[in-house]
Amino acid sequence: MKELTARQRQVLLLVANGNTNASIARALGLGTATVCRHLAEIFARLGASDRAQAVAIALAVGELGVHQIHVPDQQRAA
Repeated sequence: MKELTARQRQVLLLVANGNTNASIARALGLGTATVCRHLAEIFARLGASDRAQAVAIALAVGELGVHQIHVPDQQRAA
């Protein structure tokens, strides 16, 4: 498996924290088509078929750390 680039890791971290493609595009100053392209490349590199699987694989192989994912306060209290 090929490692993610820094930009791909940045996009996937935003995905892992619940952001939509549009909000990721705004946060990074990209177009939504560019975010979609990054996600397609991330899925290919990780062998994932969707966003959730990409995040799970990235956590399992160390591309993302569990400490980087922010749990909403309302879920923390539950």
